[in-house]
Amino acid sequence: MSFRLGLTGSIGMGKSTTARLFADEGCAVWDADAAVHRLYSAGGAAVVPMGDAFPQAVRDGAVARDALRAIIATDANALPRIEAIVHPLVQADRAAFAADHADRITVYDIPLLFETGAEAEMDATACVTVSRETQKARVLARGTMSEADFDRILSRQMPNEEKCVLATYVIETDTLDHAREQVHDILRDIRNRLPDHA
Repeated sequence: MSFRLGLTGSIGMGKSTTARLFADEGCAVWDADAAVHRLYSAGGAAVVPMGDAFPQAVRDGAVARDALRAIIATDANALPRIEAIVHPLVQADRAAFAADHADRITVYDIPLLFETGAEAEMDATACVTVSRETQKARVLARGTMSEADFDRILSRQMPNEEKCVLATYVIETDTLDHAREQVHDILRDIRNRLPDHA
């Protein structure tokens, strides 16, 4: 039986990098964003239902994320409809991954862990965090979204401070070395909690 660690954090907090640190330590990692990418790709399970709901969002047999962003920006009712289609499919993808991985510690990288109630499926949770200034600088440095896009995403997410309060562990990602040290500490603590630890 695998120990399930839910990893979360707001955009630009360093969650993907932290997930790689867990993978470097030998943990199996399931990535919610990668699952959505699979579902939206040609032949993915979300393409047909999304095309039925939002025909303009499907191009060349795949769901176009930029088209979805434009729809969400202009239609206040679009996001709940999209989530109603995608969340169950993501949950099924996560369940299939869990069934295929009996690793001692499995990490589930889920941006909306607390917002979707997925923490109920986890044995523990970890939230990444960094200062708001660093977060904003990281996101805008990517060059993929405007400040307005960034603010809109934050407005739809639980404040990171609240996530940190709810989490079992908090990982500060101010430097890579500091984050790696905290990942080591968390894994050591989890292994000590497992019934068959050495």
